Amino acid sequence: MHTTKGPRLMRRVALAVLGLLGAGSAAIAAGTPGEDPKDVLATQLRDQGYACDQPQSAERDVQASTPDEAVWIVQCENDKYRMRLVPDMAAKVERLN
Repeated sequence: MHTTKGPRLMRRVALAVLGLLGAGSAAIAAGTPGEDPKDVLATQLRDQGYACDQPQSAERDVQASTPDEAVWIVQCENDKYRMRLVPDMAAKVERLN
């Protein structure tokens, strides 16, 4: 039996695998179990040259997100960032303060 959930589930799994192998952004967008998004996003920020050694919080910006781009607001010890996560690409980062 073919259902519409099958392709969606396969896409989420594929995005999670790609994220674990690549930039990590797809894994966050797909909701990798067992990892705190603030820690994963802080790692991504550091990998891209931004300071975020002590992440305080990470909240998904649902209104700014699209099905293919998850947007997160990450509060670090000294700075706040908006991260637009696109599968298979580096995150688009904007410093907010």
